[in-house]
Amino acid sequence: METGDNVLIGGFIITGASGSTKLVAIRGLGPSLNVNGVPIPGRLADPSIELHKPDGSTVTNDNWRNAPNAGNVPPALQPTDDRESVILTTLTPGGYTVIVKGAQNGTGVGLVEAYDLEEDSPAKLANISTRGFVQTGDNVMIGGFILRGPSGSSRKVVVRGLGPSLNVNGVPIPGRLSDPLIELHHPDGSVVTNDNWRAAANAGDIPPNLQATDDRESIILTTLSPGGYTVIVKGARGETGVGLVEAFQLDN
Repeated sequence: METGDNVLIGGFIITGASGSTKLVAIRGLGPSLNVNGVPIPGRLADPSIELHKPDGSTVTNDNWRNAPNAGNVPPALQPTDDRESVILTTLTPGGYTVIVKGAQNGTGVGLVEAYDLEEDSPAKLANISTRGFVQTGDNVMIGGFILRGPSGSSRKVVVRGLGPSLNVNGVPIPGRLSDPLIELHHPDGSVVTNDNWRAAANAGDIPPNLQATDDRESIILTTLSPGGYTVIVKGARGETGVGLVEAFQLDN
């Protein structure tokens, strides 16, 4: 994670009827990040988060224990480092943006997460995405999502890795990742990859509104069982730049 236009930007969409709500927890992590108990090098020392709502209002948090409702954060989601950030809030259907950055303009490896705390609510967390600067090696972009449900159930999901088409209000984002490649890692260790989305065997089945506008971008359309999944976005030939990873649930 860097500064300026290269901070970590997450997003999610809540769907549902007018008047429905969803309790969510949003986290911005850095100091506690590790792999198998080994601290990740170059972690973001002091993350702060901003939740931007559809009406233009913003909710912020720097150190999670400073939030007025910190005591209501589920124990399993309470960070192990007080410098990390959590927003616990109830939201209505709409599109939301989460920005994670260094509280003192620090840089480093960070993580943004959104958790659905009301699985039985009529409102649904239908999409989650993250935009950031994709580098190489250990600093590629890594996304993840968890599908819940009874044993034997399944969900149809679209996972996308974008770069060339990224823009803000129609203006191309500088330094976009020119040719993203995505890898979908399953709980059993198997991996599905895609480089150029039209090369996928089932490209014609991708919903029109989720088809990428640039053939170099990557899409995986698949049916998944409950479990935790990891998505890696990187340059197909080692390129770096601003990229986006996102996942859409197509059925409830």
